[in-house]
This record gives sequence, structure tokens and C-alpha cells, in this order.
Amino acid sequence: MLDVYVVTHPEATHHLEDRVGGWYDSELTPTGFVHAGLVADVLAKRVKDRAGVLVFTSDLTRTRQAAQAIGERLGREPVSMRELREKSYGEGEGQLDAWFRERFIPPPAIGERMDHDEGLAGAETKLEWVRRVYRGMDQILRAPSRTMIVVTHGGSASLVIVHWLRIPWDALGYASFRVEAGSITHLREDDYFHNRTLVELNDTTHLRRG
Repeated sequence: MLDVYVVTHPEATHHLEDRVGGWYDSELTPTGFVHAGLVADVLAKRVKDRAGVLVFTSDLTRTRQAAQAIGERLGREPVSMRELREKSYGEGEGQLDAWFRERFIPPPAIGERMDHDEGLAGAETKLEWVRRVYRGMDQILRAPSRTMIVVTHGGSASLVIVHWLRIPWDALGYASFRVEAGSITHLREDDYFHNRTLVELNDTTHLRRG
């Protein structure tokens, strides 16, 4: 079996400040650190081969902090990857949500959605974002490990999942999975049929203990 656990970083300061995340380099809150520890506890119980597990993380502070908690429990040093960052919102990053919503142009229901201009200078299009995360996942899945942990962001977690399911990036105009802060999603490929399965989506039951 090949098991991949996709972790979304727990509560960060931009959540409490009602600010746009993206590449804005916020940190985990005290609650976020507690939740990161709970995520680490769950993964420590699920991962059998600690010597072989690999931990990958977005290089932004909030994800690295969560990955560090996981790495410490498993005795593994996380590998930081720029490709796993959240979508860049350019000039909107770190801005108050009200400022953002006044300027953001949502994609049309029908028409060009992947290369849509959202009206924010310096922002990535969805197409650029998808291609970046797909490049990162291509690298990760070439690693010689049967158990991997990928620590990322809510939006990018969707792209990690659809990459796992081998959905072509040019078909992602509408695809999205709802995952909450501090969640764990379990992906698996069996050794016989080599089917790729979404075993569990958005598990947050461990956070209720925090």
C-alpha cells in the first residue's frame, strides 16, 4: 500500500484577524499549536513505519510549524516545498477580508475559469496555481516511501487530492473539496489493482479533544 495523509494547517493568526491568507506569512495561534499536536498524535498512531515515512510541507510559516510538530512525533525532518503553498492573491494577501471582497472578481459560472483575471495585481490565476501544486506532487510521488504526509493549506489540499485521483489539471475549472483547518485526509493506492482511493476526507474528530 501507498498511503498519503494530507494535513491542512490548523488555526493561524490571519484567521482570527479576518485577513486574506494566500502567501501572507501568518503563524499558528496558541490554539493552532495545540491542534497541530493533536494531528501529530493521530498520525503517530496511524503510521506504522516511522523510519520510512516522509513529511513534506509548504514553506510558509504556519504550515512549517504544523509539520514540525508532526515531524518531532515521528522522528522525521519535514521537507519544505514552495510548490505546496496556498494560491497567491497578490496585493490581496494580508488585507482585511472586506478590502479583498470589494476588489475580487469571481470567475464566471460558464466560460474561462482557469485563466480568469481576479482583479488583484500580482495574483496567480487558478491555472498557474494548479500547475504549481501538480509539479510539487509529481516530485513528492517520485520519493521512495510507502507513507507520506503532506502539510498544506485548505485550497491547495483540494489540488493535492485531485492530483492523486489523476484528474488532468485542465479539467479543474470546477473541482473542489471542502477541508477545514487542522484536518486529515487519507489517500491510498493498493498494490494489486493500483487503484487510487480517497479513503477519508476532512477528518477533524481529533480536534474535539483540544
